[in-house]
Amino acid sequence: MLQIDFKQHNQEVKEVWDAYFAGNPIRVPMFIGINVRYYLLSPWLNPRKIDFQQYSEAPDLMMDTQLEFLCYVYHNIHQDAEMGMPKEAWNSVKVDLQNCYDAGWFGCPVRYHDGQVSDTEPILNDDNKRMLFDRGMPDPFRDGIMAKNLQFYERMKERAKTHTFHGIPIGEVYPAGLGSDGVFTAAANLRGAMEICMDIYEDPDYVHELLDYLTEAIILRIKAWRGLLGEPAPESLNFADDSSQLLSCEAYREFVLPRHKRMIKELAGKGPHYVHLCGDAAHLFKIMRDELNVMGFDTGFPIDFAKVRRELGPEVQIKGGPSIHFLTGATPEEVKDEVKRILATGIMEGGKFILREGNNLAPGAPENNIAAMYDAVREFGKY
Repeated sequence: MLQIDFKQHNQEVKEVWDAYFAGNPIRVPMFIGINVRYYLLSPWLNPRKIDFQQYSEAPDLMMDTQLEFLCYVYHNIHQDAEMGMPKEAWNSVKVDLQNCYDAGWFGCPVRYHDGQVSDTEPILNDDNKRMLFDRGMPDPFRDGIMAKNLQFYERMKERAKTHTFHGIPIGEVYPAGLGSDGVFTAAANLRGAMEICMDIYEDPDYVHELLDYLTEAIILRIKAWRGLLGEPAPESLNFADDSSQLLSCEAYREFVLPRHKRMIKELAGKGPHYVHLCGDAAHLFKIMRDELNVMGFDTGFPIDFAKVRRELGPEVQIKGGPSIHFLTGATPEEVKDEVKRILATGIMEGGKFILREGNNLAPGAPENNIAAMYDAVREFGKY
């Protein structure tokens, strides 16, 4: 457990975020993207040796593990987030289907590999690649992995009414399926990344048909789950589509951009909108800014921060930082130097930069390296 004054820390965090959102930042804010895989796959944090299959197949174990994980993060991961025991409730408890919920809904089997997160296996081969069209639209609540999603959500929501952790109640519980990992990413998971890229050259009509089908289905599912929860359409859409990084600008414009436009039109207001893109996707950023009114980019690795800021301008929000591979093997001093280097690239121009790891903290990354990131941003990230 970090030996810090949580009350003083939380006051500083409030001041940093208040200033940032007011458009007059005092320093660069920092957060860490971290999920339960860090907890389960870091041996010193998981003495019971719970694996992803056990975690993913029992709603009570899923909830209990998440609560243990949240408590760990609140007390050990130094970042611009409230730390210490929560005052009112444990929030962020959810049905956690990892990145399997899109492909799993369309029928891809979920696989569990030793020492890894859950993943799906493609089902559309050359002999059956039109199979989904023949089936029609999957049901948002009863088909594929969404049936499990509903079952787990109902159980976890009911349990949260009376369950406490360290004497603190559970806040709102959320299901999976309210967002999407992206239409092209879903296509790559269903067909295979190499296969869908080959289809672009060999059978482009099929790619258009598949992406139209997936776009329509995902919109249907998100609207259905929003209806169940009574959630209105937001003004801004936060979306992702990591596999888009595989495409040239020309291929993105032809195959994916029209579907992104439709997703935004059907699911949100005028924006501005925000996108998460892992990997080397910076060649698409300007298109998304100009065509989709995306004004916030959550980046992965590798990223040339100086170039991205020059191309997008000072008014666009950019999130990013040292790669997760670097953070896993570097020393705290090396981490501090890397944060200093990134902040000196010009990325701070306009006050729209948020430091984070690039992208999603890897199991085994030393906690001292996160603390070094935080020390560095507090020292070198001042405006």
